[in-house]
Amino acid sequence: MAVKATGESVGAREAARILGVKLPTLYAYASRGLVQSLPGPYGRARRYRVADLERLKARRDARAGHGPLAAGALRFGEPVLDSALTEIGEGGPAYRGHAAIELAAEGASYEAVAELLWTGQLPTGRPDWGERHFGVKVDALEPVLPASLSPLEGLSLAVPLLAPQDPGRFDLRSDAVIPRARALIQRLAAALSPHLAKSRIEAAMAGKTVARAAAIALGAGRGQDGVQAIERALVLCADHELNASAFAARVAASTGADLYACVSAALGAISGPRHGGAADRVEALVSEIGRPEDAERVVYERARRGEGVEGFAHPLYPDGDPRGFALLELARELAPRSRAVRTCLALVEVMEIGGKGLATLDVGLVAISGALGLPRGGPVGLFALGRSAGWVAHALEQYEAGYLVRPRARYQRDAP
Repeated sequence: MAVKATGESVGAREAARILGVKLPTLYAYASRGLVQSLPGPYGRARRYRVADLERLKARRDARAGHGPLAAGALRFGEPVLDSALTEIGEGGPAYRGHAAIELAAEGASYEAVAELLWTGQLPTGRPDWGERHFGVKVDALEPVLPASLSPLEGLSLAVPLLAPQDPGRFDLRSDAVIPRARALIQRLAAALSPHLAKSRIEAAMAGKTVARAAAIALGAGRGQDGVQAIERALVLCADHELNASAFAARVAASTGADLYACVSAALGAISGPRHGGAADRVEALVSEIGRPEDAERVVYERARRGEGVEGFAHPLYPDGDPRGFALLELARELAPRSRAVRTCLALVEVMEIGGKGLATLDVGLVAISGALGLPRGGPVGLFALGRSAGWVAHALEQYEAGYLVRPRARYQRDAP
């Protein structure tokens, strides 16, 4: 509610309106010291400090009146905090006013998009982040890591290993955080290597760009076309407003936690099956379908068993996720004969014809992964790597905001 005030105080009637109470209640608040009453000029009626009124109203709303609204806001509802990073519209996310779809189509580098999110300025060329060393020895890890280690698990393991190697990580000034973020993301790209193999990590760190490092780490095929496809995927994944992993990063940043801790918190959130793990479920479904001609059968068998199909009908995109469409088309162009790509496209067609929803980013990432021959877990690995730029941006914004993110709970006496 906008407050119409003269200076920093308002009259009694306006103060009562702001609080939503009657005048006697306002006077009772003043007598109890909850709001400060000030003498009016030239002997006029007393006035009330706006700061006291706003503070009292916020406390009262948090305790009772706005509990249902706040609870709904945390479920794809109303905004819960201010941000200048990403706006979501029908055309997909826009990073500080630049449409992600257009940035990807125009060949913007992932590094430039990351700098845009962090600083508000889009570099004209590709920034040289210059990191060539992984920062921690992985030789001793290989014998103890399971052969099934996924790319996302590799990222989640690498971040806490890298943190103690950086004694300056507690400097939260943006001038200190941004160089640290550049090095960290380059290393995350290398950490996508299966089993964190030393030879693959070293080759990836020599890749000079984040997209090339990721392509080397994951063993992507199709040469430079494959690198460019990964770059476009990373750009489209870079941020998506206040999603679960970004919120986790912001909560950690609000406590004053260092960048590595913020990224670790985000990685924990993205691993869940309702967030980044959705790509794992789409990947498993495509593997289950096996052939394009079996897509309809598998989808309807799932329906018969009462099982849903992940990766469709994004709540924020009733007309379809533009990021998913862009990646599906790119996968079709890259590898039109790939069985994995054709199976993804067949799945999309069955779901659309059956009115079961339109493809999301997760399906597009699985299609790109199939086109490039990435290992299992590649889609969510790319998702996490791309989104790391956004996590850093949210951490920087929260450091600058300087307040603790601490929602209130709505107590339920009879809850189990």
